[in-house]
Amino acid sequence: MSRKKGLSFYHRKKKISSAAIREIAQWAFLVFTAVLIAAVLVVSLGLRTSVIGVSMEPALYNGQEILIDRFLYKIVSPRRGDVIAFLPNGNQNTHYYVKRVVGLPGETIQILDERLYIDGVLAEEDGEYDEMADAGIAAGGVTLGSDEYFVLGDNRNNSEDSRSGNIGPVKRDNITGKAWFHMASQKEGMGFIK
Repeated sequence: MSRKKGLSFYHRKKKISSAAIREIAQWAFLVFTAVLIAAVLVVSLGLRTSVIGVSMEPALYNGQEILIDRFLYKIVSPRRGDVIAFLPNGNQNTHYYVKRVVGLPGETIQILDERLYIDGVLAEEDGEYDEMADAGIAAGGVTLGSDEYFVLGDNRNNSEDSRSGNIGPVKRDNITGKAWFHMASQKEGMGFIK
């Protein structure tokens, strides 16, 4: 019998071991479980809402979706600099307001010469925000109660916040939670809120 001359190729079937299949299945199950737990936690402990208006620019933009942690403030108090979501005066028929905490319970907040003072001391904002043309109710000073917070929008001259008489200091019971993550907008990608 004669052999054919030239190249010949043998096709070997690759075998996938049952151990490799089992390991892939375990990883897929772990990833699925982690995603499911994360989704349940975000839905049950969190809230997704949109920023309304330009009051938080440049940190957050009009229409930008944000995630709110509704659980955190059950165990700790809001801190200065936190971005919070709240219902003004507990009004359930309005949208969530999103603002930054600048005044804590017991402090006296005053806006004097377009600048923020806390207990008579100029706030350390290092020119991060615009000077405020309208001091509102804080012109003469506002002393916060034991459960009240003073909030301002980052876009200080285009914000309805605690300076406004119809909002005023925000009671802790009216705070829904801390804004911690923002979705992508036309101006920036997704990320954590600073």
